[in-house]
Amino acid sequence: MAFKKKEECPKPPAWLISFGDLMSLLLTFFILLYSMSIISLERFYEVLRGIISAFGAQSVVFEQGKLPERRRIDIPMENFYIRKVKYKELKKVAREIKAELSKYGIWSDYTVIGECLRIRVNTDKFFPPGEAKLYPEARGLVLNMCKKLSPFSLPIDIEGHTDNRPISTSIFPSNWELSVARAISVIRVFVNQCGYPQDKLTAVGFADTKPIADNNTPLGRQKNRRVEFCIKLIP
Repeated sequence: MAFKKKEECPKPPAWLISFGDLMSLLLTFFILLYSMSIISLERFYEVLRGIISAFGAQSVVFEQGKLPERRRIDIPMENFYIRKVKYKELKKVAREIKAELSKYGIWSDYTVIGECLRIRVNTDKFFPPGEAKLYPEARGLVLNMCKKLSPFSLPIDIEGHTDNRPISTSIFPSNWELSVARAISVIRVFVNQCGYPQDKLTAVGFADTKPIADNNTPLGRQKNRRVEFCIKLIP
């Protein structure tokens, strides 16, 4: 007796395979969107606070560790262009300071890093080797710098930097003490002779930890012996 061959199931149309792949991709896509929609509000507002500060706003409507209750956040941006304006004015002053110092054979330079305009000044004609007391003529140069910066009344970090040659004296056991003492000497001129607000000045010493040139050459070490004025563009 002959058996009838069992009929095979019909093959699905070719478009159905492509359609199935498309549905799988769409499902994956929407799952990804859902996962990205769940964010940390604390981190979001931390990022918002940083953006607001970068554009020059002086305050934020929420305090540290707290979240705003309203959906619409009012952000005071009265100083939106403060960085651009301050930079333009300070750049002109920095050029004047550089030109004046160059007349006395003193190397200096300026640049903008982050939120501060940095004026770098070589200290070979500011301080005797291994000492933190300003030369008398250097006091006048520092005073003139202060007079040019005083109208802005911006916070300034005054940083002392040395080369990598070690020092060990009864007054300065290492370059750390020397770099800080030199920054303080500059601040004393700013405060005592120029009247710059004390609460806007900070003395910092970095010793030889932040070189801007090669300490293996005399010229490089000379550039590294410097005082930097970090003038904050945003008060």
